[in-house]
Amino acid sequence: MNSFRTIFPGVASPFQISHKDRILLSGSCFTEHIGTRLNDLRFKTLVNPFGVVYNPHSIAGSLAQLLEGNVVYTSDSIFKNQGVWRSWDHHSQFAKPDPDETLSGMNEKYRESALFLHEATHVLITLGTSDVFYLNETGKIVANNHKMPDSFFGARRLSVDFVTETLTGCLSKLLEKSPDMRFILTVSPVRHLRKGMIENQRSKAVLSLACEAVCRQIPEAHYFPAYEILLDDLRDYRFYAADMIHPSDVAVAYIWEYFSNTYFSESTRQTNNALEKINAALHHRPFNPDTEQHRAFLATQQEALRNLGF
Repeated sequence: MNSFRTIFPGVASPFQISHKDRILLSGSCFTEHIGTRLNDLRFKTLVNPFGVVYNPHSIAGSLAQLLEGNVVYTSDSIFKNQGVWRSWDHHSQFAKPDPDETLSGMNEKYRESALFLHEATHVLITLGTSDVFYLNETGKIVANNHKMPDSFFGARRLSVDFVTETLTGCLSKLLEKSPDMRFILTVSPVRHLRKGMIENQRSKAVLSLACEAVCRQIPEAHYFPAYEILLDDLRDYRFYAADMIHPSDVAVAYIWEYFSNTYFSESTRQTNNALEKINAALHHRPFNPDTEQHRAFLATQQEALRNLGF
């Protein structure tokens, strides 16, 4: 029977992920979809240490800063806009009305993330766009323009060679510190339509070609086809959210299933299935939470977690 769609074939990964591993995830907002699911299933994760970052230059730069391990952000690292203090390297989630609070949050997250990276076994990078903004005054490529006036910026598209060199350089430095580290590269299925559909496709094409080149040069890197699964397998607007830009919950779940089959062993998937049942039970809202019956129910779930090694 014709399925009326092209089902994306599974691709074997040269490595796997288990609950013993430590996974740092960095990149676009799609990174957080995967990171949230990993975290819910008790994987050791750290997601977007600089907040959501879209372009490969800024992602590689953030990882390079973490690799240094001794960066301290000072008043020179931030600027004030719309009543809050911000950083060109960080997402707006770090912005606060008080500059000391902004710096404190940035430095605290940096210390936590640098320690995590030095012990990480896997790094997942989700590339959102190859179109970047740079400061006219200095030429610095920014991770986020923070809705500053257009007059502050120039714009350009990074080349395939530039992205390839940037990522291979970054991953090579990480491997020098941690030779057993493994990498997952993916292109975000989230559409960047600020400049239109054609420009979005061209931007994504740069990222796709660069990922191919990086994986050829870095055997420890593997490409996960999140973008292609949404466009070539699901390929329907019913798999987008209401904004027609972000993938729907159904699409994310479908891509996650593909991710699971790619990187988890059968044993890990069985553990995940058991954890999903426990999570569903723990998230159930009881009518009478103070009863002895409910306390016994919670104790049963905690015991089930301990039996799984958590």
